[in-house]
Amino acid sequence: MKFALTALAAVAAASPIFEQETFNSEPGFSLDLNAQRLVQLEGQPPVWMTELDKIKAKAQNIKFFDITDTQDLESFAATSHVKFEFPATPTATDKVTSVIKTLSTKGPRANLEKFSSFRTRYYRSDTGKDSQQWLLSKIQDITKSASSSLKELVNLSEFSHSWGQNSIILSINGSTTPDEVVIVSAHQDSTNMWPFLPAPGADDDGSGTVTILEAYRALVAADFKPERTVQFHWYSAEEGGLLGSQAVAKEYAARSVKVVAMNQFDMTAWVKKGTREEAGIITDFVNEDLTAFNKKLVDTYLDIPYVETKCGYACSDHASWGKAGYASGFTIESSFENSNHYIHSANDRIDISEEFSFTHMLEFSKLAVAFAIELGGWA
Repeated sequence: MKFALTALAAVAAASPIFEQETFNSEPGFSLDLNAQRLVQLEGQPPVWMTELDKIKAKAQNIKFFDITDTQDLESFAATSHVKFEFPATPTATDKVTSVIKTLSTKGPRANLEKFSSFRTRYYRSDTGKDSQQWLLSKIQDITKSASSSLKELVNLSEFSHSWGQNSIILSINGSTTPDEVVIVSAHQDSTNMWPFLPAPGADDDGSGTVTILEAYRALVAADFKPERTVQFHWYSAEEGGLLGSQAVAKEYAARSVKVVAMNQFDMTAWVKKGTREEAGIITDFVNEDLTAFNKKLVDTYLDIPYVETKCGYACSDHASWGKAGYASGFTIESSFENSNHYIHSANDRIDISEEFSFTHMLEFSKLAVAFAIELGGWA
């Protein structure tokens, strides 16, 4: 596949340190730019391209699935997944409100300061693995604070991947219908246009990562014991073509797991100067009924309104679950055109602009809590 010359390619041409043989021996990375990958773009048959071509495509904002290891994922959409109806209106307002009152910006700020301090969380880097292990330890710390009876319901595991940075799955087992699963998710990896450059990824998707982590903390503090199983997922390798979420979705679909719904939180911190503070509700490549329910949750529990917006094909991990035939949705910090323009650069930092807002992130923690309780139930 041929790509037009970009700023990325121009940097490579001008800088000897970006010669391909140097790339392939870069310390701290396990990345072969000549490796062949099967990539699927919107409306086109899959094509083989090199890892370097994938990087060029991403730099041009071309969205794609890397389906090298998940070529049959779409076939599961034709199987008889259980279809669930979503409530006409929220029904657990007292319980949701009691939990969201305990949410704080203190934990997310401290966690994101650390999480974005890794030079990069690129999924094929040593620091990407280190950041994943740090995140795992934070989830473990929160779980240790749970009541003894809640701990018996919690299962924390790593979903192993060949590239080294694993996805993380936290499950609170349901008491009434444990075979039905509600998923709250974010992706933990980050990238720069060249993966070997610094990528603090404070907003993309450090913000979503700590947003749902704060929701989990508040639920643990409230001794939340759901009727359905509620899971929190932190995916690896979203920036590599939704690799981690595709692997997890395929494994769930192969086991015929009854996923009620999954909701992705990717970028939750940015409020563009001069715009109204809003929660972006993605309306393309999502489940319409779940999206309508998400709007009702925003209206009921958030202090800001929603705005409908679109982000395109394969733009985040919800697309993997939709491809597998499950109901998936996606909420983002704003309308897509007003979202953070520093992503995929060394400037995706907490301190780069007053537009980075922890109180805005808190609104999305409210949404994650509401999603978990309203669809998971509370025994």
